[in-house]
Amino acid sequence: MSKYEQRGVSTSKIDIKNAVQNYDQGLYPLSFCKVIPDVLTDSKKNLFGPSYCNIMHNNGAGTKAVLAYLYWKETGDISVWRGIAQDAIVMSIDDMVCTGATDNFLLTTAIKRNRFRIPGEVIAEIIQGTTDFIQAMAEEKINISHAGGETHDIGDIVKTILVDSTLSARVKRNDVLTCGRIQPGDVVIGLASFGKTRYEKSYNSGIGSTGFASARHDVLSKEYAERYPETFDSQIPEELVFSGSKHLTDPSGIDGLNIGQLLLSPARTYAPVLKAVLENFRPSLHGILHCSGGGQTKVLDFVSNIHIIKDKLFSIPPVFSLIQQESGTPWEEMYSTFNMGHRMEIYVKENIVEDILKICQFFDLEAKVIGHCEEAPNKTLTIESPHGKFVY
Repeated sequence: MSKYEQRGVSTSKIDIKNAVQNYDQGLYPLSFCKVIPDVLTDSKKNLFGPSYCNIMHNNGAGTKAVLAYLYWKETGDISVWRGIAQDAIVMSIDDMVCTGATDNFLLTTAIKRNRFRIPGEVIAEIIQGTTDFIQAMAEEKINISHAGGETHDIGDIVKTILVDSTLSARVKRNDVLTCGRIQPGDVVIGLASFGKTRYEKSYNSGIGSTGFASARHDVLSKEYAERYPETFDSQIPEELVFSGSKHLTDPSGIDGLNIGQLLLSPARTYAPVLKAVLENFRPSLHGILHCSGGGQTKVLDFVSNIHIIKDKLFSIPPVFSLIQQESGTPWEEMYSTFNMGHRMEIYVKENIVEDILKICQFFDLEAKVIGHCEEAPNKTLTIESPHGKFVY
């Protein structure tokens, strides 16, 4: 466990098994995307009716917004908030694409702020970041309609800011993709979380929007706690708060990025790539998995009687090595917390692997087979890494 979690401070975990059991009509879409009846259209018309369903998802940038606040206060770079807007959308839309939704998304946003610390200029940057991301996706033939949002001035509750989004889409029920088809003999294609794709403007560290309690408190210097007490819960033991050695403006080892920029890399969306994959191979896909909460172990929440062996993983990106070095977190825990190099997995038979890899190559997205599935009496995951073999 990280220093931050060892002493009893950790994020709450949802009982995924019980959540999955409540999904509509026995479907098992990923990452808490709820499949519900097609309530948004007239079910009496043959064009719609029970053959369609609605998919909705809510998520946000989480405590990554606090890191953006720190960076903005320290450097004056207000543009960092545009990345937070992207994070808030991507963590929803990428979960939804895993279920088979690929176009015509409806988006609403909710910003909760302390107006004495978060001025209108910051809100304007978040709105612009939302607009920029919608435009970038439109260029990739993914249409997102923004239905507006709300800014809540609730300083009595929020010390700095929260940025959340809710997305919905309408799809044919027969097009909904679940993980229920993952089976022995499948191979696992990993889509890299780091690097630079065709539709990104700069290098992405791969961190996404998960694990930022450790990313902030285990990496950054105690100086930030002294200058910005609004960035942490005052009930957390003092020794756990900003206990690292790094400063936001320290060099990261990646050309053009300091530590703060490395940690604040906007979460990469895989929507353009997965839309192309789904358009060509939807019937042959056995599952798409977003390795967010739970990192590389997330697949265990969606399979049974299968042994997933991940033995050809990507090299660990620098951002995760940094977090591990600063926190002292055991590598086994790192793989169950962070994506460690790929944030999306596709489970398929081997005969279409090369075609999928060519699609990824078109988008300048690094991808490769990182593992395979075997029959087993119980669900099991084995990770073989440069730092050891871990069985979950």
